[in-house]
Amino acid sequence: MQEKEYRILVINPGSTSTKIGVFDNERSIFEKTIRHDADIINAFNSIIDQYEFRKQTILETLDEEGINISKLSAVCGRGGLLRPIEGGTYHVNEQMLHDLRIGFAGQHASNLGGIIAFEIAGGLNIPSFIVDPVVVDEMETIAKVSGVPSIERKSIFHALNQKSVARKVAQQYGKKYSEMNLIVAHMGGGITVGVHKLGKVIDVNNGLHGDGPFSPERAGTVPAGDLVNLCYSGDYYREEVMKMLVGNGGLVGYLGTNDGQKVERMIAEGNQKAKLIFDAMAYQIGKEIGAASSVLKGRVDAIILTGGLAYGKKFVKEISSYIDWIADVNVFPGENELQALTEGALRVLRGEEEVKEYPNKKVNSKIYNQI
Repeated sequence: MQEKEYRILVINPGSTSTKIGVFDNERSIFEKTIRHDADIINAFNSIIDQYEFRKQTILETLDEEGINISKLSAVCGRGGLLRPIEGGTYHVNEQMLHDLRIGFAGQHASNLGGIIAFEIAGGLNIPSFIVDPVVVDEMETIAKVSGVPSIERKSIFHALNQKSVARKVAQQYGKKYSEMNLIVAHMGGGITVGVHKLGKVIDVNNGLHGDGPFSPERAGTVPAGDLVNLCYSGDYYREEVMKMLVGNGGLVGYLGTNDGQKVERMIAEGNQKAKLIFDAMAYQIGKEIGAASSVLKGRVDAIILTGGLAYGKKFVKEISSYIDWIADVNVFPGENELQALTEGALRVLRGEEEVKEYPNKKVNSKIYNQI
């Protein structure tokens, strides 16, 4: 029996670009990164005001490529900063559209993904989805306790890519994602290490401006007392301190670059400071993975290293030297977000997974409920 073919348009908006793809089932037939003129983007008063411009640009691009949108089965957008929800594929509904438009948990270009998907799909009378946004929250209650009653640990991480590669590894082992205990380290501009227990990410560091290893652009966990002293030194504004933590932290702060390949060239040229900092980043990632293994009480089926930094073979080897005694280390360099969005939509269209309705009431976070 021939497999039914679904044609899916996937949309991943970034700050100055929009990545789009058209897939026939898992097979990509067209992918493009649409670059937006900075002057045009900056002319809009807010991110949300860009949606009509970006939607028209996408439709014009598809038309230029000769892609007939009437043949689409579904449209899937990158999930934005929504309320905390369980992982999975979600229908874009009115509540979601409202929260994306107001920027419930913050303004980000990814908020446009669900809106544009809904607008295009609505005109074609086909479903629109989002898949595993960064606000996926499956953390156990105990993992949210920070030590300061007014501060709760939050789940903000690379959910789309982490869950996508976790499913791939499970398939390689001949199992379902929901049958395995995995530790997934996404290593990009930010670094998040997720504890995947039987299909749920029960603990993960906040990859935005929270804890965990330092990364190419972010400081990760820093000594709290020293940070407080820095904040009250009178030498810095709040925005300057935040920039130290996100944007100018990590490799940027120490070495003036967020490019891992450039750092490796610096090391090859004998730069000892670069070697120390790069080794320290690998050390912190290894330490975070080791801590994550304790959450699973040592019962770890596999470890996965993914994201842009996973292309660095020496870097991966250095991390592996700390953790390969725990479990086999699987490496999936980069992050194929368009493919991951497509796979999420296909699981629902094929009936392999139930589509979810936003918001998912099972998730309850004291901090987010106070926003």
